[in-house]
Amino acid sequence: MLSRRQFVEVCAGAAGAAVLPTLAHAAGSGPSVHFPSNPRERLSVAAYPFREFIVGWKGWDGKTPSSVPRAQQIELKDFAAHVAEKFNVHNIEPWGRVFPSTDPKYLEQFRTAVEKAGSAVVDIAVDDEYNQYSADAAERERSVTSSMHWVDVGAALGSPSIRTHIEGPKNSKPDVTRAAETLRRVAEYGAKKNVVVHLENDNPVSEDPFFIVEVIEKVNSPWLRALPDFGNSLAAHDEDFAYRAIDAMFAHAYGICHVKENEANEQGKLVHVDLARTFAILNKHDYKGYCSIEYDAAGDPYKPTAELIEQTIKFLS
Repeated sequence: MLSRRQFVEVCAGAAGAAVLPTLAHAAGSGPSVHFPSNPRERLSVAAYPFREFIVGWKGWDGKTPSSVPRAQQIELKDFAAHVAEKFNVHNIEPWGRVFPSTDPKYLEQFRTAVEKAGSAVVDIAVDDEYNQYSADAAERERSVTSSMHWVDVGAALGSPSIRTHIEGPKNSKPDVTRAAETLRRVAEYGAKKNVVVHLENDNPVSEDPFFIVEVIEKVNSPWLRALPDFGNSLAAHDEDFAYRAIDAMFAHAYGICHVKENEANEQGKLVHVDLARTFAILNKHDYKGYCSIEYDAAGDPYKPTAELIEQTIKFLS
């Protein structure tokens, strides 16, 4: 018998709609997501750049931004339909901080709305504030509990993966052994739920790309992978470091990467991503996963997102 999810996928395929991610265990050892090969179907749009347009987003100061009129705001569960209408892209990457709820009833509503749009959730970006290598065992335990919760959310939404976050250092220097011990438990739980756990080169200290690679290699699980972000390392380091970092990350990538053309550094200066060079690295590693468009600069995200979508399609074609 087909599950409700499988039934929806079969019907969508028959109607010529977007190819939804199909998940299966690979010979009992690792994930086996049947990624689409069509360039546009490999794209996703991240919710993060559109956070101010999503109902319920609290600004970094904890206050509701007033820059976007209520009439222009959308509910998170309607983001997939919005992306499909605006960009003709049928995959989304929600951001954990704009979820109004993660209770089962809301997640069912969210999943139904996504499927109604002929779309799919292909990753969830999670930014919980816990440190996986903290010297405080209770802190590490809280990080495990939180990540497991988001694995459950991913499973409920039919997402093949989540991106968990390693919060910046508080009382410890980066520690590969402790981080690996913590994240091994999360990866094992992800395997049970058929959800891959990704780590992103974001925070330049706690998520240093080469530190992430060491952790992934020490855990040595197909369920713990890298999420290469095109711009984050470039904003924090020189070009030599940044592109070596991207290369190292793509060597351990699986289901999701973040496509950016610009990124602001700590001084507020925009650094420019060499897209041709970065996509060459992506192809070098025969990366088959999704490319999530994540415009990350000041100003309205709609036009730059549309432009980056078209550039990405050309590089993937």
